[in-house]
Amino acid sequence: MSADPTQPPASTGMPGRSAEQIRRDIDVQRQQLGTSVEALRGRVTELTDWRRQVREHKRELIIGAAAVGFLIGARVMLGRRNR
Repeated sequence: MSADPTQPPASTGMPGRSAEQIRRDIDVQRQQLGTSVEALRGRVTELTDWRRQVREHKRELIIGAAAVGFLIGARVMLGRRNR
């Protein structure tokens, strides 16, 4: 397979690219960066939504709260017994 001699090489970072190819590569990179930033922003919003996290992990939170309550109660009872 040989390259088309009428088309300049389209590889990124290669010397000898035309100014138009460089501009096109910059535009493509800019678009990809914008898409990536938007995806990241959406993911951060999703992960920092504490109400949603509570809804999705209600069972784990209840178990954790019960365990902490049990440990605090045991600590209080042992403290009273040692006095």
